[in-house]
Amino acid sequence: MMKKISAVLAVMLLAASAALAQEEKAKGEAVVMPDIELVDIPTAGILDYGGFLMKTRFYNDGGVQGGLNFGVMERLNLGATMTVDKLIGNDSPIRMRRPEIQVKFRFYDGGYYVPAVALGYDSQGYYYNPDVKKYREKGKGLYLVGSKEVGISNFVLHGGFNVPDFDNSYFFGFVGANYTLEDKLSFILEYDNVFHTDDPSRFNAGMRIYITPYFQLDMALREIGRSGEFEANVPRKPERIVQLRYNTSF
Repeated sequence: MMKKISAVLAVMLLAASAALAQEEKAKGEAVVMPDIELVDIPTAGILDYGGFLMKTRFYNDGGVQGGLNFGVMERLNLGATMTVDKLIGNDSPIRMRRPEIQVKFRFYDGGYYVPAVALGYDSQGYYYNPDVKKYREKGKGLYLVGSKEVGISNFVLHGGFNVPDFDNSYFFGFVGANYTLEDKLSFILEYDNVFHTDDPSRFNAGMRIYITPYFQLDMALREIGRSGEFEANVPRKPERIVQLRYNTSF
């Protein structure tokens, strides 16, 4: 079963690469679109009006997360994601989780000293707990994020604050950075879920490979150095993820 799915994914990857290469030739020289997110944290980047992003994220234990994001208006993006646990492999049962929504509005484009700033909402969490029907790692919830290129060209810092759960109104923070090398490879670091020891912080690292300006392959490691348990018999440990992203405009 796993071999069949891996073969299908490989064929999809090659087909997408070939199709996008043809698209680039038709359009002429293409420009890499801004990153709207890193591994887990959002950025102040947005899709332009008419922009479109489709992503597929593969995570631990055969889980798959699919997502769509649209530039529905100038400065406004809307999106949705949905996860399916144990879709890949022989484990069972397969469980489809409820869809989650994403909204982002960039209200300031930044200046020489001041970063671009966006306000958003993201309900997508990780490690779903079916007993209480909530994620053990909550989504960002309501967040404010700023992004700015600093120091050297293509090195961008991102940081912000978020309130994931309005029931307790905890205030969290996050910070990240990415450096893009010749529009071919981006190195990513982020420190997430800061400020509360009872809900541990996360250190994530990864890279984004621009197979074409429209098609990217992400590889990352979440929760580096983390150990312990969310609860009895539910381990908390580093997680490897792979993600395919396709973005373009209509």
